[in-house]
Amino acid sequence: MSMTTAGVIFVLSLVAALVAVHKPFGDHMYRVVSGSRSSRIERGIYRLVGANPAAEQTWGVYARSVLAFSAVSILFLYLFQRVQDKLWLSLGFDPVVPHGAWNTAVSFVTNTNWQSYSGESTMGHLVQMAGLAVQNFVSAAVGIAVAVALIRGLAHSRTGELGNFWVDLTRITVRILLPVAVLGALALMIGGAVQNLSGGTDVTTLTGGTQHLTGGPVASQEVIKALGTNGGGFYNVNSAHPFENPTAWTNWLQIFLILLIPFSLPRVFGRMVGQNRQGYAIASVMAILALASVTLTTIFEMAGHGTVPQAVGAALEGKEVRFDVSNSATFAAATTLTSTGAVNSFHDSYTALGGMMTLGNMMLGEVAPGGVGAGLYGLLILAVITVFIAGLMVGRTPEYIGKKIGSREIKLASLYFLITPALVLAGTAAAFATGNNATALNAGPHGLSEVLYAFTSAANNNGSAFAGITVNTTWWDTALGLCMLLGRFLPIIFVLALAGSLARQQPTPASEGTLPTHRPLFVGMVVGVTVVLVALTFLPALALGPLAEGL
Repeated sequence: MSMTTAGVIFVLSLVAALVAVHKPFGDHMYRVVSGSRSSRIERGIYRLVGANPAAEQTWGVYARSVLAFSAVSILFLYLFQRVQDKLWLSLGFDPVVPHGAWNTAVSFVTNTNWQSYSGESTMGHLVQMAGLAVQNFVSAAVGIAVAVALIRGLAHSRTGELGNFWVDLTRITVRILLPVAVLGALALMIGGAVQNLSGGTDVTTLTGGTQHLTGGPVASQEVIKALGTNGGGFYNVNSAHPFENPTAWTNWLQIFLILLIPFSLPRVFGRMVGQNRQGYAIASVMAILALASVTLTTIFEMAGHGTVPQAVGAALEGKEVRFDVSNSATFAAATTLTSTGAVNSFHDSYTALGGMMTLGNMMLGEVAPGGVGAGLYGLLILAVITVFIAGLMVGRTPEYIGKKIGSREIKLASLYFLITPALVLAGTAAAFATGNNATALNAGPHGLSEVLYAFTSAANNNGSAFAGITVNTTWWDTALGLCMLLGRFLPIIFVLALAGSLARQQPTPASEGTLPTHRPLFVGMVVGVTVVLVALTFLPALALGPLAEGL
């Protein structure tokens, strides 16, 4: 079987599996976020945090709850790293330096999981388990909760209430993330992923040298890394490490877990607004953009532009042989189309155009299908912008799911869209203006791509790295940390404000002039608006970086 045929089968099997689980898993998530009964465990958590599960929250209270929970999480995780040398299972590691601890705390709480350190030589097992892995769960739950709050804004009428953040956070974590994570960890352990509390083993290599192999609770962290679209790896080389991702079928499973929740959430959207076809339309936009990205990334890598890649038939540098080029390209597309950031190959070694695709995926706003929750609310924002543009074309006040899109709504949607490009471009400019681009391994267009990728990854809460750039300095840890914070929480505030504005409206009955938002025409319009907006924003930067290198 050729590599191309194997790659096609790999992608088609993923598509079939995601289609098969879209309805049942989406319906399960709908029941979780829409139900009124709480389990004994959940009621105990509510009492612990002092939350009243029967109390609904306005968008302002919901937003303050998100910010307060995240602020406490950052502080706890920062202190956890700073005292790790005094903790059980520290493996003798020193405390993480202040700027590194700040960057890592912000990174994991914002669901970015950017890592400027080598995990196996920096973090003890307790910090990995009780610090980083816990944030993998709750940061993912926060993203889903915000998406659900926006859907409630579309579904509710003449009320400012969007649900209760503490109830949403608890139920999503306990009923959705934990059960799937347990099953997924067992599957990864069967596939060969490591799961123990060992400090490591010294082994003799084939050349007669000695190498220290670090053990740890890898499988349990690996599964939520993928399921929660987090991306932070237990080891420095992430999913390229055989202890994290041993075989081709565990590679398939990780990609499936990455896409599972984002591609199922449109079903939740359709159920909650009472129109399943609206959910199918959003899922179709996600699928079109995702399949186009996977196809182009694979083609660019299989073509292997350059003398050496053409001589060997593909661009093999930086890729694991057990995954081959096509499966590595699929993983790269999936992890940058979502906010996962995990890698099983090094994007810095990709062809110029292949590397451009990973950059472009993040610049789309990671909406195809995007991170857990963040992808859905990002695409719903783009849908709002699309109906507004369509309304301008026909001279009519735009509507979406029975809600009018007025000046307040479009201002909030525009601010949401503009914040990330502003952070990416301003951060890249600041790096060059201050001379911190000198930490990039390469000069010229490729060096620009390395710096641009770092800020694109941080501002979009992706967390993957182009590699080839040193970022464990005070300046980089501080700058990227600020990008992660602003890139996560400013959009969340705009989303919740938009949800509150929509929830207070009285539904507008559909008329002859209403644009149907469940038909192929609207799907095509959303795809077009997404691509055009991104092209207008980032094309000059891409032209100076990967496009210039590729040409």
